[in-house]
Amino acid sequence: MRISAFLDIPGQDNLTPLGRLEKYAFSDNIFNRQIIARGLLDVLRDFSSNEEDFLTVMEIVVRLSEDAEPTVRTELMEQIPQITIFLQESRSHFPRAFSEYLMPILVRYLTDPNNQVRKATQESLLILLEQDLIDQNDLENKVCPILLELSAPENDDEYKVEAVNIICKMISMLGRQSVEQMLLPRFCDLCSDAKLFQVRKVCAANFGDVCNAVGQEATEKFLIPKFLELCSDSAWGMRKVCAECFMAVSYMTSSEVRRTKLSPLFINLISDPCRWVRQTAFQSLGPFISTFANPSSAGLYVKEDGTLSIRPPQEDFIPGDSLGTSSSPESHETARPSQTDPCCYSRSDKCNGIFTADSPEGLSTDIGSGEDATRHGWKLQGSSSPAENRTSDVYNSFMYWRSPLPDISEELELLPVESLKKSELNPKTSPLCTSYMASKEIEMAIQSLQGHMDDPNVQAQVQVLSAALRAAELDSVNQEEGLDVQERSPTDDTSPSENETDFPPSMAQTNSPESEPAETVTLPTQIEDIVEDPSSPIKAEDEEGDEDSPCDEEKPKVQDVVPQPLLDQYLSMTDPARAQTVDTEITKHCAYSLPGVALTLGRQNWHCLKDTYETLATDVQWKVRRTLAFSIHELAVILGDKNTAADLVPIFNGFLKDLDEVRIGVLKHLYDFLKLLHADMRREYLYQLQEFLTTDNNRNWRFRYELAEQLILILELYNPRDVYDYLPSIAMTLCSDKVSEVRRISYKLIVAILKKFYANGETELGINFINELVVHFRHSSKWVGRQAFAFICQAVVQEECIPAEQFVIHLLPSLLSLASDPVPNVRVLLAKALKQTLLEKAYLTSLGNHHLDAVEKTVQAMQLDTDQDVRFFSAAEPKRPLSSTPLEESVD
Repeated sequence: MRISAFLDIPGQDNLTPLGRLEKYAFSDNIFNRQIIARGLLDVLRDFSSNEEDFLTVMEIVVRLSEDAEPTVRTELMEQIPQITIFLQESRSHFPRAFSEYLMPILVRYLTDPNNQVRKATQESLLILLEQDLIDQNDLENKVCPILLELSAPENDDEYKVEAVNIICKMISMLGRQSVEQMLLPRFCDLCSDAKLFQVRKVCAANFGDVCNAVGQEATEKFLIPKFLELCSDSAWGMRKVCAECFMAVSYMTSSEVRRTKLSPLFINLISDPCRWVRQTAFQSLGPFISTFANPSSAGLYVKEDGTLSIRPPQEDFIPGDSLGTSSSPESHETARPSQTDPCCYSRSDKCNGIFTADSPEGLSTDIGSGEDATRHGWKLQGSSSPAENRTSDVYNSFMYWRSPLPDISEELELLPVESLKKSELNPKTSPLCTSYMASKEIEMAIQSLQGHMDDPNVQAQVQVLSAALRAAELDSVNQEEGLDVQERSPTDDTSPSENETDFPPSMAQTNSPESEPAETVTLPTQIEDIVEDPSSPIKAEDEEGDEDSPCDEEKPKVQDVVPQPLLDQYLSMTDPARAQTVDTEITKHCAYSLPGVALTLGRQNWHCLKDTYETLATDVQWKVRRTLAFSIHELAVILGDKNTAADLVPIFNGFLKDLDEVRIGVLKHLYDFLKLLHADMRREYLYQLQEFLTTDNNRNWRFRYELAEQLILILELYNPRDVYDYLPSIAMTLCSDKVSEVRRISYKLIVAILKKFYANGETELGINFINELVVHFRHSSKWVGRQAFAFICQAVVQEECIPAEQFVIHLLPSLLSLASDPVPNVRVLLAKALKQTLLEKAYLTSLGNHHLDAVEKTVQAMQLDTDQDVRFFSAAEPKRPLSSTPLEESVD
């Protein structure tokens, strides 16, 4: 019954329905006015056929909006979204009804003195904005001005907090030009509101959405300075909120801003004195690192369904194009385009050993591995091979992130270091400064330049000397040999001052020996921030080293994809001290974001994460191991076949013997992982599939259900002979499971195995398997087994997985013999299989031989069965209620 139905009751007075509406709308009884406000949608529908009556109703609505009772105004405002949708549907009849009648009410209620009315108005406004029910003209000329007025500095604090909430939501719904002209300046002012913490907190919580709405240029010009202020706010709650939205802000900035401004800012949050801020920062560390990703360099992209795949050749990007992406296990975040930035394009564009799920028939395809695929990747870009480039020492913009360092040999001669000779400083006489300069002398040279860091030329000199110091230190500990500083080290073609990573002094504390990995080389504090700059030549050396070298543990954990301090902090998340000082579940957050970090660094830098991954895989907390188990198949795509075989397969094998909570993560993606392995290694796991039938808790039937689903998928990975040797016994065991859901999915597995045999011409294997089914189920001593045989035969007919001639010879006689089974449940299912499946499909009736006659005679005999259910399902036209329970459900 409609709420306003009482308006149609005749005889209670001499008023028309419209007059009766006006009478109750302005009754002295508050309840009557509330009823009218609540039923306005029905009233409008009743009177919308006549334009004059409709306008009269709208006038009543306007007068009702001036009601002195707040509950009436609240009821009215709660109906605004539904009324607006109705008016949108009737726009041809009433094009300006919402703008002329309802919009003024909406705007006026934003300043209503009653808090309940304002809250209802704000909720209705947000609904209208989300559903795009307000014209841009009304937003700009009616809504925005009142919001700007409410958020003015001199306005009431309560109104200001409410207005900033709506402004933050509106920014993402208005046009970019309107936002920059009207709302963005006010948003920036509110970010600096020194009076109200709540206002700044709302701005910080919505900062990522605002950045996404205004774009990269406005973000870097207007919002990043404000974000720097918020991250340094005196209130720890503010800094915590900033840490939560850090990844969203980073997405909307260029790689230069991300590296030079946001990275040192994030290091500050990680070393924040407040534990809650540090905890949130470490949780956001992995996602923030993932914003440095450049999938084009790894040849990967994230598809719409959240899975990783190789980038098709037609989607290859020219140098300067990049895509930023973040990947997580379990949740699988999709990729989003990032702004074009030459600095984001990695020179290590290698696609070795990447597999794709887009290949024909769903099979994973190895498109090349090692150096062959690398050369193929270079040829796609019309460039010579990496070896040829190194031989000729020709600079190529595709190979390097940045242009080479300038020749500053003349400036080096002017350094005030007495112990250095000109011949020792001339880089042309030797490929590396470290061959002629001791580490102590380089440190003295850098210290002498610290007072002149304002000069860009001096900064460039310090960069080169810092890189030389790093190379000298690594030489002293028998690390890889350095490359030529001027000819082989990439650097930015921008000025050194723009390229420098300006980490704060507090970073020296966060990179203390107790929080750093043991392999990381400790650098002097005054130059650490410069040496960790991605332009350091030693990092270029690491990338040009042999990726397939078996001595990964000897490689220093340095790279040039993300600022090294960020990676160092991420690697320190496995330190037990972090659990005591930051978060007891910090290792779980580390494991959760590890695939995204691995994708960001690329497989050429897997050596940086290998030890951390092994530490997480042996963590005492099963939740950490479970997280890794759910994402190991994605990590295998990222790392390629060689790294997977060497580093992931042993861990995968360990997960197979872990707790059920961990094994389920491996089992759910068993097919996804096995398809990435070579055939010989994949075959070894056939021996271990039987182990999945054993669980810690026998009641965990979903584990066995998942096993059956995965076995159906992995059939395509093995040849028929291997399938026959290992899978039928597992399938028959699952068909005898105590849980009906497991048995039903197992019948599909039986059908898939038979289809595998006959599709590959292995008729003999198929016949042998059918004979095993007959022996195991048809002649089972338990009626559930004989019933399962009827289910299997019914599924075989429905899927037509074997030729009809084979079915009538090897399965039909045994199936018909169930007509004399002593258990009625078995005969019931036989009747249903014969009547509703075999006789209904041309699969069997097209043969037109004596087998069909045998089926019909069996059905006729069962129509005289002593059990009424058997007679019912074998009848010519069974009569049963539509809501009856399916047979298999009632039987089980």
